[in-house]
Amino acid sequence: MQHRMQTHPLTEQQINHLLLRAQTGSLATLNPDGTPYSNPIHFVYYDEAIFIHGLPKGKKLDNIAHDSRVGFSVYEMNELLLEPQGKPCNTNTKYESVIISGMAKLVDDIEEKRTVLKRIVEKYTPHIVNNEIPDNMVKGTAVIRIDVTEITGKYY
Repeated sequence: MQHRMQTHPLTEQQINHLLLRAQTGSLATLNPDGTPYSNPIHFVYYDEAIFIHGLPKGKKLDNIAHDSRVGFSVYEMNELLLEPQGKPCNTNTKYESVIISGMAKLVDDIEEKRTVLKRIVEKYTPHIVNNEIPDNMVKGTAVIRIDVTEITGKYY
């Protein structure tokens, strides 16, 4: 185990708080040849799972169909911690991060998709949360659920 995971772990409550407030994350899937494919995403943490949405076709969906194992990470840098004598190698960062391993799958249930999309609207555009999401938009949007199999968090 990494030294900082032993000395600076986030509590479950701190992990949940970071997942609820973070605006972006990074989703890693596996290409068919086994190489990683990582891309930044918007997400919502709900029902102890990570949800993302997007177009109904694309590389991440192809990768998930091929291999549902994924990685997901969130990182928040709060400030640089400069060493008083200005030694560059002693500069550090105050941060919090969460790393998740999980299994991804497409959400097929229309009402679950609608609920997730509503939560995404609440998170990113709360001023329009009362606007209806048309059925054709719900049906035409891919929603991915990542069920967490392992989660760790650390801070410094």
